[in-house]
Amino acid sequence: MKNQFRGCVKINGKGKNLYGFVNALHSRKIPIFSQYIKGGVLSAEIYHGSLDDVHETAEEWGIELRHFEYGTISENIRRRKGRFGLILGIIIILGASLYFSGVIVTIDIQGNETVSDGVILNALGEIGIEEGTNFGQIDYIWSENQLRLMLDKIAWVGMHRTGHRLVVEVTEVVEKPKMLIERVPCNVVAAREAEIVSVLVRDGQLMHMVGDYVFEGDMLINGITTDQNGTVVKHHAMGEIIGKYTETVEFSGTFTNEQLLPTGKTDNRRSLKLFSLDIPLYFGKNSYEYSENELSENSLYFFEKKLPIGIKTTKYREFDRITSTLSEAELKEQIMEKIYLYEKNFLQDCEIISRDIKEEITDEGMTLRVTYKLQGDICEQREIPVK
Repeated sequence: MKNQFRGCVKINGKGKNLYGFVNALHSRKIPIFSQYIKGGVLSAEIYHGSLDDVHETAEEWGIELRHFEYGTISENIRRRKGRFGLILGIIIILGASLYFSGVIVTIDIQGNETVSDGVILNALGEIGIEEGTNFGQIDYIWSENQLRLMLDKIAWVGMHRTGHRLVVEVTEVVEKPKMLIERVPCNVVAAREAEIVSVLVRDGQLMHMVGDYVFEGDMLINGITTDQNGTVVKHHAMGEIIGKYTETVEFSGTFTNEQLLPTGKTDNRRSLKLFSLDIPLYFGKNSYEYSENELSENSLYFFEKKLPIGIKTTKYREFDRITSTLSEAELKEQIMEKIYLYEKNFLQDCEIISRDIKEEITDEGMTLRVTYKLQGDICEQREIPVK
């Protein structure tokens, strides 16, 4: 590290009296180290400040001397001493270091699960705590109490400083769990008209057998039974009754199709982020009638620490509303995609035995009427009033 600041120079010398030259350097108390002579060539290292004295001594002893300087800190400073940008950059960095050492650069929230960071940050902003606030202006005890009073779901708050960060630790209120009554007396009735193909009763009295045809609302499992002594017992009827049933669904579409397609035009809007402020670096407003945007942010770092300064870029992509006319085949393909999604989302718990699709075409569009033959659970619980 010492050589980094003093500067280290490598020298190579050729001549008849290399040993005398080295002894002369020592007699003049010129620091020289790592020296050796091989093949009539002297190799050694000296400090940059001794370079002129070494050249002068070499001329006296008739030594042909060459040198080059290692890439040290002092060498870099000398090489760039005429660059005002470097000096300005150092001044800015030192000023930023002094400034950021006393203000909040980032707010780190810990311990929250149900209450979002955004809600807590907004509450902190209302009591004057945000990025850029001086640490010396914060009354920690008062701020902790205020934040706890402002947010009902927060039971405890603790704040402390860690370097340039304000750490906010919270403990959320643990709500009393709701008591779920899972054994409420109930019957099981048919949710739809169907033919029973299998039965499984877990509690209650079965009212229909396999092969029976039931209508919507018919009782399948009775939750009220009578024991041998004539005592009425109310059950939470449970079971699985599988039935075959039909269901008809219509899916429609029009031949005129409107969609938004990208035009290829983009518009980048940049703003300077300075703590909680966004300073626009553009003029005017975006003129796209239809667009989507993508936000990106490039922050400034200082010694690998993220600073609350950066550039926000919002990239807008223009879209245009295009009207097109579909053929019968194209429209039918679109409607079939709707049918596929319906079956995937709403009939996944059923077995599709068959489907019958009828097509109806008008001047405006097309309708596909799908009649499904399904097999699945037809049970629906219906609570028994308790006096």
